Amino acid sequence: MSRGKTLVLALSLVLIGLIGYGTYRNIAAAPRRGNDAQTAIPVTAVVATAENVALNLDALGTVQALNTVSVRPQVGGQIEAILFTEGQEIAKDEVIARLDARSYQAQLDQALARKKQDEAQLGSARSTLKRYEDLIRRNFVAAQDLENQRHAVRQLEALVASDEAAIASARVQLGHTTIRAPIAGLAGIRQVDVGNLVQGSQNEAIVVLTQVHPISVLFTLPEQQLERVRAAGQSLKVSARNHADDAVIAEGLLRVIDNQIDATTGTFKLKAEFTNTDNTLWPGQFVNVRLETGVLANAITVPDEALQRGPDGSYVYLVKDDSSVALQPVRTGAEAPGGRTVVLDGVKAGDKVVSEGQFRLKPGAKVLALAPGETAPRPASGNNETPRGRRGD
Repeated sequence: MSRGKTLVLALSLVLIGLIGYGTYRNIAAAPRRGNDAQTAIPVTAVVATAENVALNLDALGTVQALNTVSVRPQVGGQIEAILFTEGQEIAKDEVIARLDARSYQAQLDQALARKKQDEAQLGSARSTLKRYEDLIRRNFVAAQDLENQRHAVRQLEALVASDEAAIASARVQLGHTTIRAPIAGLAGIRQVDVGNLVQGSQNEAIVVLTQVHPISVLFTLPEQQLERVRAAGQSLKVSARNHADDAVIAEGLLRVIDNQIDATTGTFKLKAEFTNTDNTLWPGQFVNVRLETGVLANAITVPDEALQRGPDGSYVYLVKDDSSVALQPVRTGAEAPGGRTVVLDGVKAGDKVVSEGQFRLKPGAKVLALAPGETAPRPASGNNETPRGRRGD
C-alpha cells in the first residue's frame, strides 16, 4: 500500500474515533442535563399584603424660631444691671436689664409738680367764676368779665389735661428704664455690658431672644403637589426626620400654605409647627420633612426588591401553585413604609412574589420558594455528580 493511501486511512480512523468519542460524551451527559433542568431554583419569596398606607410627601426643611426679637433700649442711659444669663430660658415680661433711671424720675416729679401748680390756679379760677355768676344776677359784674373768666377756666382745664399727658409720658419713659422680655424665649449672647451708655432704638441689641416652644419648620414642595396638599385638608401631620432620614425626631402639624408659587423655582412654601418641648429642633437646623396627605386603605404592597424594570414597564415574578414562576406586569403607586411599594394592578393580597434570585429566572422555571433569611437544603450525599474541584484526578 502506498504511503499516501496509508496516511488517508490513518486520518479517517482518527476522525471516526473523534466523532465516536463526541457522541459518547453527549449520550453520557444527556441524563445529567435532564436532571439539571428538573432541579428547582432556590429563590426568596414573600407574600403581597393588604395594609393601610400613609401617603407622604418628602422635602428638606429649615428650622426657624417661631418669633425672634432683638431687644434694644427704648430710652438712652447708662446700663445699671444685666439680669439674665446667656442661653437662659426667659419668661415673657421678665426683667433682663435696668438703666439709670434718676433723670427720668426727676422728669416725672417735675410733671407732677407742674400739674399741682396748674390745678391750684384752676381751682382759683373756678371760684372766681362762681362769684361772677352770682354777681351777674345783681348786675355787679359786666357780662364781658364773666365770659373772660369762663375762658380762663377752660384754658386752665386744658393745661391740667396737658400736665396729665406729660405725667403719663414721663411714667412711660421711666418704665422703659426697666427692660423686659417682650416674648418668652432663649437668650442669645449678650451684646452690651454693664456700665455702657446706650441710646434709644440703637442698632446694637442688648440680646436676641428666640422663641423655640413651639418652633417652626419651613419647607417647599413642587407646585404639582399644591392641589394634593390643599385637598387633604387642614392640620396635616408633619414629621421631622434626622439627616439619615431613618428616624423621626419630632412630630407636628402643618399650619400655613403660602399664598403664592415661586415662579423662579416652581415651588410653594409651607410652615409646620412643633411643640419642641425637649429642644430637639434648633433654629437654623436642616431636617428632612415628611408630610402626610392621607391614608390609602387596604392597599396591596410588595417589597421594593420584588419589582423589576423592563422595556414595557414594571413586573414581578409570581410564584404559582405548581412552584413555577410567571412574569406578571404590574402598575405601581406610592411608596409604603418599610421599603415596600403599593401595587395598583397586577397582584392581589396573598400572591407570592420573588424578592431575591430573579436574575436566574425565566417564565415557567421551577423554583424552591424560601422565606426571607431561609437557606436552601444541601444536596443529598448520594449525588453521583463529580465535584468540579476534583475533575481530572
